[in-house]
Amino acid sequence: MKSGSVFVCQQCGHSYRKWVGQCTNCSAWNSLVEQVVEPELGKKSAIEKGKASGKKLDFVKLKSVVPSDAKARLKTEFDDLNTVLGGGILMGSVSLLAGQPGIGKSTILMQICAEVAKEHDVLYISGEESAGQVKLRAERLGADSERLNFAASTSSNDIAKTIESGEFDLVIVDSIQTLAMDEIASAPGTVSQVTNSGNLIIRAAKATDTAVVIVGHVTKEGTLAGPKVLEHLVDVVLNFEGDRYGGFKTVRAVKNRFGSTNEVAIFEMTSDGLKEVQNPSAALLAERTNTDGSVILATLEGNRPILVEIQALATTTNFGYPKRTASGFDINRLNLLIAVLERRTKLRLGDKDIFINVVGGMKLNDSAADLAICMAIASAVAGRKLDEKYVVFGEVGLGGEIRSAFRADQRIAEAKKLGFLHAIGPATVHDKFVIPAKDLRETLIRYVK
Repeated sequence: MKSGSVFVCQQCGHSYRKWVGQCTNCSAWNSLVEQVVEPELGKKSAIEKGKASGKKLDFVKLKSVVPSDAKARLKTEFDDLNTVLGGGILMGSVSLLAGQPGIGKSTILMQICAEVAKEHDVLYISGEESAGQVKLRAERLGADSERLNFAASTSSNDIAKTIESGEFDLVIVDSIQTLAMDEIASAPGTVSQVTNSGNLIIRAAKATDTAVVIVGHVTKEGTLAGPKVLEHLVDVVLNFEGDRYGGFKTVRAVKNRFGSTNEVAIFEMTSDGLKEVQNPSAALLAERTNTDGSVILATLEGNRPILVEIQALATTTNFGYPKRTASGFDINRLNLLIAVLERRTKLRLGDKDIFINVVGGMKLNDSAADLAICMAIASAVAGRKLDEKYVVFGEVGLGGEIRSAFRADQRIAEAKKLGFLHAIGPATVHDKFVIPAKDLRETLIRYVK
């Protein structure tokens, strides 16, 4: 191939000879970036030669291999984060931390460095900030260990060579989108740069048994920026979620080769950095006032039960088309539940603007939140309250039936701990604490007063 340029889609990696507005492979708009193609050396491939050009692999008996979990782990100061990671940061592992700008990625990483540097050598590499900026954050967070080092670089070749030296037990790379390989002519952040830079760093980490944490940017849709192959290459993918301006922030593992993906760590930002929230249910309900449209949901964040307030507001619409808005809840699911309410009950919502808010900045992915959402809407529309000593959970089917909820026993235990008297939940739960609910209409008539 002659030296020239191609246009590569930054979403899927598909290449074109000329620029087009929409990628025909993944349908993404304006995602093509021009990249220079280096000329090939003209050597015959192994297929053309008719034989393999490699060498025989060195192999070991699987029975003699020491499992990864038997190796040492680097503990952070956050017990819940250690649990999310499967017990801490495993030596030789590569973790990818992604989150919105300003969410607190650099803050939590500096706090991790401060704890690990008490007993291990740590290197913080930044391609976005100067040494002075990082120093100010380190002083604010109390990271003053002699074993904490800093380097500013955007060269993945230099970073990989530094990791290969084996001088550090933990290396932080902030961020992968700022790195570039010398051998590739495209700009930092492109598919080829992110993929090859990630590969280079991962090989260096595995060769020297160095723990590496890479920071990744996200798109405006909230997904990890760059090629999907980067998530496949690393061992752990952590999502840092929440409202950057307040509320709780959560760290959950989307992928974890060394632990569960059902755990979650909950934090709140303070002037001294991120702090773990030991009892999120009590904090979320501390300022609650029992008004119409307010319902307490017993939900799960990973394996942790949490009680959270659902607020609904219904007003008469001033336009021909009613508005539906949800904060912390899927808008498509909300529209479905409104349709069920209109079809299976006597509520008329066609002329109502409906607003849903999950207090505390929480984002619900729990199907058992359906019943609480429906009861909050009914309470707001009718102007009636639900008893403040009740919690609610259960999935709502299209027929208006109340379906079972995952790990109901943990939800019930959390409600009892905070002093609630009863839970309105699926009839399949056999517990005296739970008032069985089979049908949505009957439940609304009986309990929304």
